[in-house]
Amino acid sequence: MKRLFYLAIAILLFAASAEAAPPRNVVLFVVDDMGKTMGCYGDSVAKTPHMDWLASQGTRFDYAFCTTASCSASRSVILSGLHNHLNGQYGHQHSFHHFASFDHVQSLPVILSTGGYRTVSIGKYHVAPESVYHFDTYLKGNQGGARNTVSMAEKCRELIEAKDEKPFFLYFCTNDPHRGGGKVESDSNKPDYFGNNMKYDGVEEVKFDPKKVIVPSFLPDTPACRAELAQYYQSVARVDQGLGRLIKILKDAGQWDNTLFIFTTDNGIAMPGAKTTLYEPGMRLPLIVCSPDQKTRSGATDAMVSWVDFTPTILDFAGVKPPTVKPGGKEKPKPYSFHGRSFLSVLGQEKTKEWDTIHASHTFHEITMYYPMRVIHTRQHKLIVNLAHQLPYPFASDLYESATWQSVLKQGRGFFGKRPISDYINRARYELFDLKTDPDEIVNQAPNPKYAKILKDLQDRLKKFQQYTGDPWVVKYNYE
Repeated sequence: MKRLFYLAIAILLFAASAEAAPPRNVVLFVVDDMGKTMGCYGDSVAKTPHMDWLASQGTRFDYAFCTTASCSASRSVILSGLHNHLNGQYGHQHSFHHFASFDHVQSLPVILSTGGYRTVSIGKYHVAPESVYHFDTYLKGNQGGARNTVSMAEKCRELIEAKDEKPFFLYFCTNDPHRGGGKVESDSNKPDYFGNNMKYDGVEEVKFDPKKVIVPSFLPDTPACRAELAQYYQSVARVDQGLGRLIKILKDAGQWDNTLFIFTTDNGIAMPGAKTTLYEPGMRLPLIVCSPDQKTRSGATDAMVSWVDFTPTILDFAGVKPPTVKPGGKEKPKPYSFHGRSFLSVLGQEKTKEWDTIHASHTFHEITMYYPMRVIHTRQHKLIVNLAHQLPYPFASDLYESATWQSVLKQGRGFFGKRPISDYINRARYELFDLKTDPDEIVNQAPNPKYAKILKDLQDRLKKFQQYTGDPWVVKYNYE
């Protein structure tokens, strides 16, 4: 009898502890068109105290890469765990561009919802079709829209404070610091290119002196560029305030300590040489991850990860398995697979093994911008294959019209930053860079006989990646 009594007590205690286990929430905070403009990444001008605090509580990734430097296409990768050449979202979803993922794609929000999560989206969405990327709830109507991240955070308060046994997945996407609005004088009450000069409730605008901003090496140090960077910095500071408010709401609700918080961006800054390109400024991006499970905090990791890893990582944390699919015929059902893998194991690890290669795949930005590129990136070397190298490199409309680019054209400069404009527009089929000796990716080593062995190795590995991931553009090896 005593044994039965103690067994019953043990069962009750186990059940009570199981009931008391906090929900494992997930916040995926994705900003729009932002580089490493953060104090924790060494930018001494940026005003990002909340981003820096987040880095002090989690892990900063120094080698994190988007797979395609275009908003819609990149977001489809984030939410599907598949390169966009396989998920079908080759470029922009909206307007006449009309790109959309295939109906058979199994997305992160749908899998999590099936697995018992409350899935909520706020702010920029920019993927299609909705049936594939479906969220249970879409929060809308906050003051200032997706440029007011403070009001966005407040809109999420009810979700976060709700007494619900089911965990939540919050997909929090800003429009800042994306270009928008129009070209106007700085003292106008109309928005500038980066959404400034508007009234955003709860936001204290932080303005920057164009003379003091940091001009990265890939951009020209001109008055026009400095003026645009100052506007961009202001937009980044606005994002930071919304991040701080969201963190505070999570803390006040007692949800911070049981939430996986991921902060990142879709692609690099909206400037020529970054966004829409697979040069480093376009694809090597900020990523901060704070998990309640990690033992070591306030450090960086050298693990090379990419945006195909987000979906497997979040599902791993949530304990939700992907669905099984039936290939057809007599084949048995098998687990749905992703191109990425979970990076939870590297959180808090400064040095890692077997995290030293990533791939990238970009095809379109706008519908008029067909320029497929495939990339293999190792610790030291990077190979870009320009599959339509016969064409001049196309410009996104907002980048071409930017004051930065136009000022260079008007001045008749032959260079944009350190790169010859002729090399930017007319690209070789293979671009091979030695990032150790040439971090700005100026000297193409593909024709250099000293790099012949490295070139051949990377070409072979990149082709295998294309075959493995079902890249339709692999046919170009046969016909060109």
